[in-house]
Formats: sequence, structure tokens, C-alpha cells
Amino acid sequence: MCTHTPKCPTAASSDREAAHVVAAHPEQGWSLLCNAVLLFEDTGELLPDGQIIDPHRPLAAATA
Repeated sequence: MCTHTPKCPTAASSDREAAHVVAAHPEQGWSLLCNAVLLFEDTGELLPDGQIIDPHRPLAAATA
């Protein structure tokens, strides 16, 4: 449960990645957010209901 003011976005919100980090493990490549979302360094996510969000890094611009 979020105790921050203002409240962090829920795991179902489109801006869920804006929630506060409550446990960071950069050596393992993941962080746990206040809304129980696991955020991975490749921008993939694991939601509390088990849903997987594929990595969504922006694609590199094509060079000419």
C-alpha cells in the first residue's frame, strides 16, 4: 500500500512506472515499485497480477 502523498499510480495505471522505488537491486537488474510492480532494467515489467509487460525501450534512430 502506498503511503506517499500524493498517492503513487496503481499498477493498472498507464503511468505505473512513476511510483516510488521501495527496493532497488541494480546489480540484478530490477526494482520493486510502491505499487507492487517489478520494473526491469530493460523496461520490461511484471505486474502484481502476473501480467508481463514487454520491454518498451525506444528504438534507436536509423542512421543514414
